[in-house]
Amino acid sequence: MSGMWGKNIRLSIFGESHGECIGIVIDGLKAGIQLDLDYIRHEMKRRAPGNSLLSTPRKEKDEFEIMSGYFNNRTTGSPLCCMIKNNNTKSRDYDKTKHLMRPGHADYTGYIKHGGFNDYRGGGHFSGRLTAPLVFAGAIAKQILEKDYNIFIGSHIKSISNIEDQVFGENTLDLDYICTLRNADLAVINTKIKEKMKKEIIKAKEQNDSVGGVIETAIINVIPGLGEPFFDSVESRLSQMLFSVPAVKGVEFGAGFDITRLKGSEANDEYKIENGIVKTLSNNNGGILGGITNGMPIIFRTAIKPTPSIAKQQTTINIKEKANSTIVIEGRHDPCIVPRALPVIDSVAALVMLDMIWERKVTNE
Repeated sequence: MSGMWGKNIRLSIFGESHGECIGIVIDGLKAGIQLDLDYIRHEMKRRAPGNSLLSTPRKEKDEFEIMSGYFNNRTTGSPLCCMIKNNNTKSRDYDKTKHLMRPGHADYTGYIKHGGFNDYRGGGHFSGRLTAPLVFAGAIAKQILEKDYNIFIGSHIKSISNIEDQVFGENTLDLDYICTLRNADLAVINTKIKEKMKKEIIKAKEQNDSVGGVIETAIINVIPGLGEPFFDSVESRLSQMLFSVPAVKGVEFGAGFDITRLKGSEANDEYKIENGIVKTLSNNNGGILGGITNGMPIIFRTAIKPTPSIAKQQTTINIKEKANSTIVIEGRHDPCIVPRALPVIDSVAALVMLDMIWERKVTNE
């Protein structure tokens, strides 16, 4: 199993959904970085469960404890280890269904991969609970990006089920607006559709079902020239990390699949000089050309599938008895994980951007 990622900033995640704790080791942070712990707590709270009727009732404060690599309010240069305890587990919910492979989960694939020794409680290491350490690491990366490079990342809910928000436009890509999205209870551009989205999620919950959606993310003030084609292009690096997040089933950049409906004359982003800076008249390519940033905002969208844990009866198999069966999943689950996934997507994007920036600096030196 691969729990490690990164080139210049290196991560190693550990733990299971119902284990004693989850956590992350971050290697490659320079010594002397002062961390805003309140900033990190705010990001952790955005992802934490149990804070809304739209999320799982499982309450986890996601309070983190820095075990090493941090002394006198600054990083020491040694690996920074963060631990987050699991306090509100109900493992008995999984005892009677441990041999039933939950549809939409990694129960079957994990069982096959690890010969039945995988932790089945709450999905174990495959659980979305493991995104909490990623948010911790991402909050550190975002602080460094904002303070040292003036790069800011923000996301909004592009859609919940078939309810659509508008896309990022020129007037929603300024610094102040990007930052306000982090404080919204349901981050949307068109606030008129917020209640519709909430009702759609609650409706799914009342029907013992779930819904998915799409998250749109913007990275602003990006310098041109980042990316190493072919195999380490910006799209490749971001997609690899995004697809590491549980429930992500699709990623598109710029106009995405809709660019196929345009003619070349419409899809091409024509150039202009504005105040001595090279810009484009449109941004259909999402700030990336040839796998390299062009200085325009990086825009991408991430598809999040409906929560697979639902209380409706489903057909499955009993892996121990090798027999057909049915299952009704009990326990506490999100009717829609999209709202809580926003800080996760922001975080993994921040980690990729910081890794690429530090890579370029090392190369230039």
